[in-house]
Formats: sequence, C-alpha cells, structure tokens
Amino acid sequence: MFAGQRPGNFGCANKDAFSKPASLAFQHGGVQPMLNLDSTNSCDGARLSRRNCLQIGTLAGMGLALPDLLASKQAAAGTKGDDINCIVIWTQGGTSHHDTVDPKPDAAASVKGEFGVIDTATPGIQFTEVCPNLAKEQKRYGLLRGWNPQNGSHGMADQWVLSGRRFNAAISYPTYGSVVSYQHGFKSAMPPFIQLGESIDRRFGGGLSGILGLEHNPFVVSPDPNSENFHVRDITPPQGVGHERLDRRRRMLARVDDLQKTIDLQPEAFDALDEHYKAAMKMITSPETKTAFAIEQEQESLRESYGRNGFGHRCLLARRLVQSGVRFVTITDGGWDTHQNNFKSLKDSRMPYVDQALPTLIKDLEDHGLLETTLVCWLTDFGRTPQINSASGRDHWATAGFAIMAGAGVPGGHVLGATDGEGGHVARDEYHSSDIATTIYQKLGIPDDLIAFSPDNRPVRLIEGKPIKEWM
Repeated sequence: MFAGQRPGNFGCANKDAFSKPASLAFQHGGVQPMLNLDSTNSCDGARLSRRNCLQIGTLAGMGLALPDLLASKQAAAGTKGDDINCIVIWTQGGTSHHDTVDPKPDAAASVKGEFGVIDTATPGIQFTEVCPNLAKEQKRYGLLRGWNPQNGSHGMADQWVLSGRRFNAAISYPTYGSVVSYQHGFKSAMPPFIQLGESIDRRFGGGLSGILGLEHNPFVVSPDPNSENFHVRDITPPQGVGHERLDRRRRMLARVDDLQKTIDLQPEAFDALDEHYKAAMKMITSPETKTAFAIEQEQESLRESYGRNGFGHRCLLARRLVQSGVRFVTITDGGWDTHQNNFKSLKDSRMPYVDQALPTLIKDLEDHGLLETTLVCWLTDFGRTPQINSASGRDHWATAGFAIMAGAGVPGGHVLGATDGEGGHVARDEYHSSDIATTIYQKLGIPDDLIAFSPDNRPVRLIEGKPIKEWM
C-alpha cells in the first residue's frame, strides 16, 4: 500500500499520494508481504483492482509483490552517506555477562557460578571457560563491560536496545536498520535492511521501522541457511518457476496493465507503479540476489569453521549479504532467557555456536577486505542477576551487562568499563543503550541530529546519546 493511503483504497488514491514512497510490510515470521485480498476494495466497489488481481495468486507467488519495497529505492535516489555496513547479532533473552565475558572468579560461589575462567589474548582480561575462541581472538574486537541497560523487561528491551530510545507509547522509534534504510537507501538491487531469523519480540515495536513507514521494515528471512533445501521466498523463484514462466507472467502483467490503464482514472499512477515492478523484476533476477543467497557455493571448510548450524550459517549469510550490497543485517538467536539451568544451557547449546561463529565472521570479513567498512555488534536484552537462583539460573538484571563491537575503526583488544565485585553495577566508564546507538549511527555516517516526522507530521529526533569516544 502507498504511504499515507488507507489499505484497500488503491484505485481511489489521491494523486498526491503517489509522490510518496510505497510501503511493504514484511510479517514477523517470514518474508511474506502483508497483502490485501479484499476484492471489494476498488475505485467503484464493483471490480477487482489490478493490484488485488495480482495478489490473489496470479503473480504474488513469483515475488511480484516486491515493487512496493522497491518504491523506496526511487525515493532514496541521490542520498549521500558514508559507505559503512553493519551486522548486529541479537541474542534474545538476556545473555549472562557473569558467565561469559565478565566473570567474577573471586566472588562467593553463589555469584561466581559453575564455570572456571581462562585468559584472553588481552593481558589481564579473563573470560569464562565456555568462551575459548572469543578469548583467543579478543584482539579483533572491543568489549564494553560498562553497559547499563536501565531495563530488565523483555519486549521493551528489544525496542530500547535496538533503537537506542526508551519505549514511548506515543512514538514508535525505529530500529537501526530502518534508520539506515531511511537515510541511505538502496546500494544495489538488494534490500538495504535484512533480518535473519525471527527471535525479536515485536510487542513494543522491537526491530521495526516505527514512524519511518513500512517500506523501511526489515526484509525477514526465516529459513535456516544451513538446511539442505535453503530457499528464500519472494526472492528466489519457487521450484518449477523458471525463466520461461517468469517471462510469461511478465507478459501477462503487461496485458493486465494495458486493459486497466484504458479505463482507470489515474493512468499516471500505474506508470509510476510499473517502474517499481520493473525494479522488482530486476531484484529477482539480479546477479547480486542470486549470488547473495547461494550459500552452497562457499567452500565446505569455511562452512565448517562457522559451524554447521543455523546461527553459524546466518553469520556466514550476513557476510554474503553485505558483499552483495545489503547495508544492514540483523542476526537473531533465541533461547538466552536462562532462569533455569543457566550453566547447562550456556555450555551445551548457546555459547558454542556464538563462540565459534562470531570470531569466524570477524576474521572472514577481514579476509574479504570488508572489516574496515563493516561494523559488527553483539547486543542482548540486559544482564542477569549476580545471585544464582534455586533453579540453577539467573534472573533479569537491569543495571549491568555487556556489548561487543568490531570493525569500522573499533580498536581490537580494547576492554572498556568495569562492574563491581559481584557484577551488579557499573563501577567505571558507564554507557547506556542510547550511547551504543549514537556510536553505531556515527560509524554509519548518520548525523546525531537526524529528525524524522511522525504520521501526524510531528518532528521526532531519532538519536539521543553520546558516542563511546574510546571507540571512535
């Protein structure tokens, strides 16, 4: 649907509506466009609109609902900005800082936990024993031990940490990738903002475009890229749909166009929409698209180094997406809310994947000459309680946690800030989520005073915080 237009009123839109970028909302849980299939929504209420005809099944299965997304490409033409990409890893649930990168070996057993500690590549810095690769490669990234999340609630964390703005029921603040899409637009035929996996809580607008409009929402890729039959719907043509069928559907689209343009009151509007369909076809057939998702082309040794699992291959796919012109990739991973069996969960299923894939991603970006122009971040909801509970778990903790950044000029081996002896509060060099956001935006060439406008035309400042000066 077009921005500023009510769903279902395609045939009756005001002419001025077509001067605004079109919108496409990708549903949480897949890459499906949010389609309007109400056959009564047309200009005279008695005929199917051209758009609804296509959506009902004639072309939607081919991914031809994508032109709405491509409308924002035209709107963003000519936008200038630093050519820095970003990959954010979001471990949903709240990763324990005590049991990973900020251990407290001298604390009481009820705080220290079950893990021993190991030295890292940075003298004097220790991690727990479940982080051997992160410890070995600590010279490749910066670690913030002075993060105060100021929040211990799920859902709100996804919104706050991934936007840098405290939740406000009156204003839907956009996530990082949406701001990048809004400010910098398309770099290639690929969407500027892609989310891999579904582990983001949307209840408070986490990971979404908010006031910037649906066209800046992430393109969500749900399937596991490690699976044998990895397939991305709406990008990769469905099985059995080859170039010949694609050409036939394109010719059919042209015939539908010709029929309706002769009777439609706004032929110039369809002329504009046609340009977006052409762009969508280019996106589906472009070399960048084909190359980006062809993860099977990678050498088996590299795939093994990332880990033959969903998380590892999302990291590998993120590198391929950045190579193909995607500006911002969010990698999501769930299962980090360890109220019970914290130590078993971290040791057996959560940390091995991250400990293997994250250092590999950083090194792989460096090997491909992409690390200087790609910021990599590991963020999570909040920290976890110093005290271990009766279920061998840790609960939510709102005043201490960690963040990791690499690439784009972040000094490797730098450990910033410290928590107190029990890991409950920041004792030195405290930074907040707004400061992490400001740092990310400055790295990506987005001005601190960026103003966007809400649907009621109210100016909204998107960025409030100070940069982490030691990493700039």
